[in-house]
Amino acid sequence: MRMLSLFVVFASMAFGQVKDADWLTYGKNLSGWRYSELDQIKTTNVKSLALEWVFQTNILGKQETTPLVKGNVMYVTGPENSAFALDLTTGRQIWKYSKNMPPGVNACCGLVNRGFAMQGDVLFKVNIESTLVALDSKTGSVIWESTIDDYKKGYTATVAPIVVKDKVIIGIAGAEFGTRCFIDAYDVKTGKRVWRFWTVPGPGEFGGESWPKDGKAYERGGGSTWVTGTYDPELNLIYWGTGNPGPDMNGDVRPGDNLFTCSIVALDADTGQRKWHFQFTPHDVHDWDATEDPVLLDIDQNGKKVKAVVMANRNGFYYALDRATGKLLTGKPYTEVSWAKGLDANGRPILVPGQDPTPTGNKACPGGGGGHNWQPTAYSPQTNLYYFSSTDGCHTYYMTNQEYLEGQWYQASTFTGEGLFPKGSIVAVNPATGDVQWRWKMVSPPSGGMLATAGGLVFSGDSFGYFFALDAKTGKPLWNKQLGGTVINAPMTWARAGRQFVTVAAGGAFFTFALPK
Repeated sequence: MRMLSLFVVFASMAFGQVKDADWLTYGKNLSGWRYSELDQIKTTNVKSLALEWVFQTNILGKQETTPLVKGNVMYVTGPENSAFALDLTTGRQIWKYSKNMPPGVNACCGLVNRGFAMQGDVLFKVNIESTLVALDSKTGSVIWESTIDDYKKGYTATVAPIVVKDKVIIGIAGAEFGTRCFIDAYDVKTGKRVWRFWTVPGPGEFGGESWPKDGKAYERGGGSTWVTGTYDPELNLIYWGTGNPGPDMNGDVRPGDNLFTCSIVALDADTGQRKWHFQFTPHDVHDWDATEDPVLLDIDQNGKKVKAVVMANRNGFYYALDRATGKLLTGKPYTEVSWAKGLDANGRPILVPGQDPTPTGNKACPGGGGGHNWQPTAYSPQTNLYYFSSTDGCHTYYMTNQEYLEGQWYQASTFTGEGLFPKGSIVAVNPATGDVQWRWKMVSPPSGGMLATAGGLVFSGDSFGYFFALDAKTGKPLWNKQLGGTVINAPMTWARAGRQFVTVAAGGAFFTFALPK
């Protein structure tokens, strides 16, 4: 009995070295690092990682959410306007929120949701029919609900909000339906809209000259904002990526650069006024959204620390920008790129002729969906590496003519593999130089997002249902588990009672892992 008591004490001391740790916002912090200082699970013991609990949502569709953890509760959103509060110890459901969608909602890429934002005891999420709702975190009851815009025009909402001071910041989807998109701020207490920034400027506004003067193209100009942005409290700037112009691959009806599509915009958090913008792909005709998460970190430039915002863009280039000015610091391809020879001093692509879609088709690299897509990236200050997934390959792009009908699909284009079989990889990049430090090759395009930890690990998942851990320094695979469903979101980690846990969604379920007691 004495020996058993001592064992319990020593085990308690070992696990007690890990302090309780929450996950309170989409990107772990407002800089979007998705890095945890938890290190109980590490390169030397990750092979012992075991399943702790599973929660089945019983809802079909893709699970693209990042859970939040606070107190003894995990908060997750799901497809079709669903959300749950789960007991951290068992995964048992505490409450469920659901709302029936109105008829006639047209969504591009599934009835998905990417997660909650939280302030105090209030949760904020968007609903697919383009509303923003505030929920009581204790009960799941609705505090207020605000209409973002009219879903009958093609607007939908899938983004995870962020809270900046007293405002909930959200983006919008719908560029494939000929919408004019925006970034919004809402009062956390009332749900009243405080400001709106149009990602497609109108006539007479800054950037309006980059659209035709006929007054119609900009109204259908796209520029969706369906992935969560980041925030720098020192500069008081919000950074948000914008999507493709509309129609997607037929640029003949919208000559010009088509600002602010395929860009990062830096906005004053109090007013929504544009501080600067950087357009990655002017006049995009390949569906190379710049909705990838803009990550904030400091990098070395000529021996000096520079506040930067970095992005692995769909167009195949990695970028680092000065986040105070938008000036290009570094730009370098991370996958096969055929459409541009490189970037000029200002970051504008130097185009290669013959890469645009045509009625008979043109091959271009990266392929449809780009190199790195929307799935969250991660940055580790421990390794000073930036991690993201890459689809490596090409497609044949076609241009078609299409009349605009309000609320209907408006892409005027398609692409096909036709014998081209893209593969994929997990990439680790030096954020200051854009140099690839390691690349872990995969047999198919990756589907999951990234999590980096102080245990020297990078976690991710794939479309075959594997959840895996890599050595953050080398990319060496260390552990994997078959979960039986596609992993399309990013894992997250948290700690309670001296133990570190890792949670990931796959198929219609949430899986939580830990080291054995």
